[in-house]
Amino acid sequence: MYLTFYGFKKKPFHITPDPEFLYLSPSHKEALGAVIYGIEQRMGFVAITGEVGTGKTTIIRSYLAKIDLRQVSPVYIFNAHVSFYELLVNIFREIGLQPDNENISSMVHQLHRFLIEEYNNSRNTVLIIDEAQNMPIDTLEQLRILSNLETANEKLLQIVLVGQPELNENLDQYELRQLKQRLAIKATIQKLSPAESLEYIKHRLSKVTFSERNVFGDAALKRIVRYAKGIPRNINIICENALIAGFGYQKKIITSKIISEIMADRVGKRKNLKLSWVYVSLLWIVFLLICNVLVMLNYN
Repeated sequence: MYLTFYGFKKKPFHITPDPEFLYLSPSHKEALGAVIYGIEQRMGFVAITGEVGTGKTTIIRSYLAKIDLRQVSPVYIFNAHVSFYELLVNIFREIGLQPDNENISSMVHQLHRFLIEEYNNSRNTVLIIDEAQNMPIDTLEQLRILSNLETANEKLLQIVLVGQPELNENLDQYELRQLKQRLAIKATIQKLSPAESLEYIKHRLSKVTFSERNVFGDAALKRIVRYAKGIPRNINIICENALIAGFGYQKKIITSKIISEIMADRVGKRKNLKLSWVYVSLLWIVFLLICNVLVMLNYN
């Protein structure tokens, strides 16, 4: 609703992981590079970790948006809380393979034959497991079986584990020591610095407008950066709410006062007594209704 008011082509701060808006800080570049290199060089296991909202899924979506599906066959698992058998079923479904039977050993052998055929046809199969910190320890341990599917020189299946820092804690467990040894590449996505946070906001705005006009005042930007604490998702949420409120107040420039009101609302401690534009609109409607009623009574 605020797009025309601010001259935007589309929403600049939606929270879905859209590759078009990918901002590459140094650690994001490292993570994306780790994924690309690990898969292209058939390194086997790659692990990408980062706090909630730092952009892990956006990195993966960006990679998937650029691959040549004639050469790379991706299997994207977004629900990691599965048994090893359920994981195999998901893999078979994604690659369009019908299991000969439901025996795990038989399924692994069938998958092995499929991967060899893909390898001979110069195709690389990639298993990407998002939210991998939620994967049961038993399932993680059995991933070693899939990592053993290889030729004399290269891995037939590339496995990318993407998860929160808890994934590192899981991998440190004694039962997973063999799996951890198989991690060829590991990268961590860091929180944005204050300077990177400002660049992130400018980057996303540049994707939706040709104008260089500032939408956020300098003081507002400082407060956004302070409240967001380096988390891209937090920046998106604050900026989106700020644009909605700014449109309601009919303010072309988002002020620090608007940011303060938004944050007070989010934590339930709003001190500003000024009614928001929503309530003003409701009161105006009620006022008009009352006036109409009075007019009708006078007419009668």
